[in-house]
Amino acid sequence: MLLDQIITSIIYLFSCFGIFIFGHFAFRFCRKDYNLNEELIEKDNAALALTMAGYYLGLIFCIGGVIDGPSAGLVQDLKDILIYGFLSIIFLNVSAVINDRFILSKFQIKKEILEDQNCGTGVVEFAVFTASGLNIFGAVYGHGGNVLTAIVFWAVGQLVLIAIGKYYNLIVQYDVHEQIEKDNVAVGVGFAGAILAMGNLLRVASADDFVSWEINLGEFAVFLLVGIIILPVARSLTDKVLLPGRSLAAELVDQEKPNIGAAYLEACSYIGSSFLISWCV
Repeated sequence: MLLDQIITSIIYLFSCFGIFIFGHFAFRFCRKDYNLNEELIEKDNAALALTMAGYYLGLIFCIGGVIDGPSAGLVQDLKDILIYGFLSIIFLNVSAVINDRFILSKFQIKKEILEDQNCGTGVVEFAVFTASGLNIFGAVYGHGGNVLTAIVFWAVGQLVLIAIGKYYNLIVQYDVHEQIEKDNVAVGVGFAGAILAMGNLLRVASADDFVSWEINLGEFAVFLLVGIIILPVARSLTDKVLLPGRSLAAELVDQEKPNIGAAYLEACSYIGSSFLISWCV
């Protein structure tokens, strides 16, 4: 019995590795005009490394959504891994196009990553890939759904990520795009934290067995509403509790050298709040 379990686990693991390798080549294919080896090894391009790290982490979450949960039997599980694994890779790479077009829409991502090696852009790319992976985790997770439910929850979650990107610009006292284009890594880190927090909430909102559109979308809407409320609250707490007597906006944009430490606190306040919400709601 133990030997059978070990063999089965190895089969699952190698199936996941297969999906991961396919996802790796999908990333390279979609960026075939990038010289990845030269950028990473010869030019030490940290911005590109952040982007790739976010993609691979997002890919892991995609695979997790497929493999996690109760087993339906080895044969059926392998079929699901094949179908939803490839579907998740498509989702992730399409999400990249959508996010680049609508979340960081005021400048050219490729130029910022390759020519300027802008780590502010790189850390936001890391966040949008990871958040997209978390969104996909929830979309493909659970029993009772099918390809249609996966597509719908992924698409709705993707729209939410875009909306959060726009919403974040409204609750801060500066132009996020302008600051990131100026290589302000601190602003990028804070923005990334907000995106990751919403990605985590999207994961929880849809990572449940499908019962009905009314019930599941209702639960999804509750988490979305809480997320919208918590972003400005978490930012205010960072100002009042974690940085007493100081303005977070001033620390990030009004200094000659932006305070990246304050940005880490801001990002962690968003992400930590998202976990608290997921445990309490």
